[in-house]
Amino acid sequence: MSGKRKRKLKLLSDTITDNRRSVDEMKSEHLELQSWADLPAELLELILSRLILADNIRASAVCKRWHSVASDVRVVSQSPWLMYFPKFGDCYEFYDPVQRKTYTLELPELNGSRVCYTKDGWLLLYRPRTHRVFFFNPFTRELIKLPRFEMTYQIVAFSCAPTSPDCVLFTVKHVSPTVVAISTCYPGATEWTTINHPNRLPFVSSIWNKLVFCNGLFYCLSLTGWLGVFDPVECIWSVLAVPPPKCPENFFAKNWWKGKFMTEHGGDILVIYTCCSENPIIFKLDQTLMKWEEMRTLDGVTLFASFLSSHSRTDLIGVMRNNVYFSKVRFYGKRCISFSLDDYRYYPRKQCHDWGEQDPFENIWIEPPKDFSACM
Repeated sequence: MSGKRKRKLKLLSDTITDNRRSVDEMKSEHLELQSWADLPAELLELILSRLILADNIRASAVCKRWHSVASDVRVVSQSPWLMYFPKFGDCYEFYDPVQRKTYTLELPELNGSRVCYTKDGWLLLYRPRTHRVFFFNPFTRELIKLPRFEMTYQIVAFSCAPTSPDCVLFTVKHVSPTVVAISTCYPGATEWTTINHPNRLPFVSSIWNKLVFCNGLFYCLSLTGWLGVFDPVECIWSVLAVPPPKCPENFFAKNWWKGKFMTEHGGDILVIYTCCSENPIIFKLDQTLMKWEEMRTLDGVTLFASFLSSHSRTDLIGVMRNNVYFSKVRFYGKRCISFSLDDYRYYPRKQCHDWGEQDPFENIWIEPPKDFSACM
């Protein structure tokens, strides 16, 4: 092979080597220049979908691309809706406090009944004329009948959705100053079971008492602030030796008993006391020290308070966190009365908060389905 041809082959080999080196160097430089913002879409979605709401919102501030992906995979808890019970007719309104919109459903199945409690999207209702007790889901129109039971001046609650095998109903009323009658039932039962239990005097049964199911127990806040507890498995009733929450004297003015609410969150029992002339006070039961502690913050939790049942939520939109939403709507259905623990004030301002003016059976908070468009 001539020297000229050898020189050409060597030159070609060197050129190929240089080209490969350039490509490798460019790839290396490109990798060095890449940032977290350049992650593949599938990987970015996977990462952001596993973040809690607060971290998802922080991640969305990185760049436009991350904001778009974070918004797509963001899971925000759904707020309860306020369901209104008409005095006449079958037209029921549902107020969404997030969208500030009102929806309407015709529910002739509820004619002649009054609401008793809500949980997991189900209503518990009672027909006084026939003593009929039944569950009803207003969004699926599913109805579950229960044995007849006469309810006088008492309240009733249930542990979970009636479609669950763990569903238990509970109600309590006074038989004498030292005895209470506790009645329980469950879907599919043929009758209610009623057993008398000894009762400590501070606890007084009333239609203004509050009920909540928490950690497998029914808690009943009495008219005077004492807390009764019922274990449906062991069938044991007791009144906790915990003095009632301490409130200023003006909290016990006219209709004071109507301004109490109780719910649970994360295994804690929360009580809200309101007064027409003061800001509300929120207490949490310290189950170790067995005393009520005043809460200055809800740590991002949102409470929804109504006479017959109240609810708690986390991961709602930012403006709703650390607030209590009450079962009153003002400005022609455009604004739900709320109290902010961040600003320590009511929204909107200068609204009347005399709960004595409101019918306790007028409305109640209920959990809507995730896809409610098909229901409306």
